Amino acid sequence: MGFPGGGAGGLGIGAIVVILIISWVTGINPAILMGGAEQMTRGGGSQREEQADPQTQTRRKTAPTDDSGRFASKILGNTEDVWSQILPNQTGKQYTPTTMVLYTGGTRSGCGSAQAAMGPFYCPLDKKVYLDTGFFKEMEQKFGVKGDFAYAYVIAHEVGHHVQDVLGILGKVQARQQQASSKRDANALSVRIELMADCLAGVWAKNSNDKYNSLEQGDIDEAMNAASAIGDDKLQKQSQGYAVPDSFTHGSSEQRQRWFMNGYKSGQTKSCDTFRTANN
Repeated sequence: MGFPGGGAGGLGIGAIVVILIISWVTGINPAILMGGAEQMTRGGGSQREEQADPQTQTRRKTAPTDDSGRFASKILGNTEDVWSQILPNQTGKQYTPTTMVLYTGGTRSGCGSAQAAMGPFYCPLDKKVYLDTGFFKEMEQKFGVKGDFAYAYVIAHEVGHHVQDVLGILGKVQARQQQASSKRDANALSVRIELMADCLAGVWAKNSNDKYNSLEQGDIDEAMNAASAIGDDKLQKQSQGYAVPDSFTHGSSEQRQRWFMNGYKSGQTKSCDTFRTANN
């Protein structure tokens, strides 16, 4: 099918290619990404101005001034401390810290336009995590998920994608997805990479707690509630009344909870190899 004007809804071919790359890596529905990009280019949707101020990056001299920004920066710093220690010890690979870009409404990423509707994501092209500052409030309002550790789990999941990138896993899986013979097979690969990121978030949580004794009673329950709320099966049932497993891109609620706990119980990156198991 042709795209009038050289792209879908006025988007250029280059923008469409970038959106498809993000979709392959993050598992986000490309239709959602294109819709967000169209709103960005047309000025529609939220009607908020795009904010691409480089001062929104958390790895900088000036710390964020709002509560959510300070919290996200704190969690990111913790992941740096933990992964910089355990990744070389467990894999022999040095950890290169990522950067988190906090924004409101929309900004630009190395993978193209970022928009609040896309949710948090990791861009392997610029090695950065993108997070809209209103996402935590959206989690509470839309999914009934709240609690500091629920939010920390989301950030740790995206950092988990960066760990995959550092280990060279993300690029290999992306190549396999592009060669997949069907959308079903490509989705299955996406599920495995997302569940691995959940597991790596659990590995971080275990090692962070061992190092700082930072977890309180109920923290893991908060992470489990978040993992359950954003499972593909639950989201699909809420939106259309039924689930279609072949269309899953992140995994079911049960899978996401199980793989997080797998990483948390072991504390070892080797326990997160979702590609060596017959079933997810």
